[in-house]
Amino acid sequence: MTTELSDQSYPEIRDAVRRLCGNFPGEYWQALDRTRTYPTEFVTALTESGFLSVLIPEEYGGSGLGLTAAAAVLEEIHRSGCNGGACHAQMYTMGTILKHGSLEQKQLYLPQIAKGDLRLQAFGVTEPTSGTDTTRISTFARREGDHYVVSGQKIWTSRAEHSDLMVLLVRTEKREDAARPSKGISVLLVDMRDAVGNGLTIRPIRTMLNHGTTELFFDELRVPVENLIGTEGEGFKYILDGMNAERVLIASECIGDGRFFVDRATAYAKDRVVFDRAIGQNQGVQFPIARAYIEIEAAAGMVDKAAQLFDSELPCGSEANMAKMLASEASWKAADVCVQTHGGFGFAEEYDIERKFRETRLYQVAPISTNLILSHVATHVLDLPKSF
Repeated sequence: MTTELSDQSYPEIRDAVRRLCGNFPGEYWQALDRTRTYPTEFVTALTESGFLSVLIPEEYGGSGLGLTAAAAVLEEIHRSGCNGGACHAQMYTMGTILKHGSLEQKQLYLPQIAKGDLRLQAFGVTEPTSGTDTTRISTFARREGDHYVVSGQKIWTSRAEHSDLMVLLVRTEKREDAARPSKGISVLLVDMRDAVGNGLTIRPIRTMLNHGTTELFFDELRVPVENLIGTEGEGFKYILDGMNAERVLIASECIGDGRFFVDRATAYAKDRVVFDRAIGQNQGVQFPIARAYIEIEAAAGMVDKAAQLFDSELPCGSEANMAKMLASEASWKAADVCVQTHGGFGFAEEYDIERKFRETRLYQVAPISTNLILSHVATHVLDLPKSF
């Protein structure tokens, strides 16, 4: 493995992303935020530029690059003041098909996803009663001939209204009947275009940020057996790789957010004059910014390590979790410092700090909470007894 500094890797990609994002300034995002509107133009631009298909192999129409390249794309999107949350799942959700799907599924779906003709952005896992205890999901798919019939409920399924396909985690065997809690779970690929109104109901959830998340209700939804990914009952292990990729990419977004906040705080501290001197001359202002910068750089090192392990097909679960925790906490601290540096102006919409402040707070909760990461490290790395 080679060591790469995250803000210096893939300079051509980073420059191209920055130029694209220059067409979508803060005013664009502020207008969408007021009405909670999906950034269709931004997602289309990213799709047409090929940035959302960097992880798809060339034989299926993608760029065939690794997670380090995808991380560079998302980091620059967020450092530029944009938000990749509207479409980042288009990058990694297809990994379930790529790694565990049949040859026919790969040939059918991946080229269309790479071109942007199909959006695969929805990942139906979390349920209201199970939360992050995934083995306790209750959405059930029973086999009837050449179809599965799905009933149940999912929550916090983002981008469901803007996706053609959804990777759906279901039980095909009750938990109490399975050999282990993680067995009896399967992965289905749901065609949302056929499902909505025919057993699937989507209910939007309005939140403190423009994230397009939803609640899903399944009532005898019929899914063709040919849409089963991999082997029935083995789906839990299929989604773990996707979760590791998701955590690394979310961490890269947090690094981008953190650098956005440090950049903005530094620039403002240089220009803002109070009591006849730039406020950045005061250690009470400059020290918190410097600390935020240091913590972002430290977190970026762990993100790089996790991404490189993933690309080398080495175990990276603990590193992906640690990267996500460190980056999300560093970005949140940088956000707080940036608001504090701007004072009252940090709360003003036109400065675009308060929007990013709300957006980056999400990542200490999703896609996995900090407490669960700490539990994972305690039990899987430090070999401490499980607390639950």
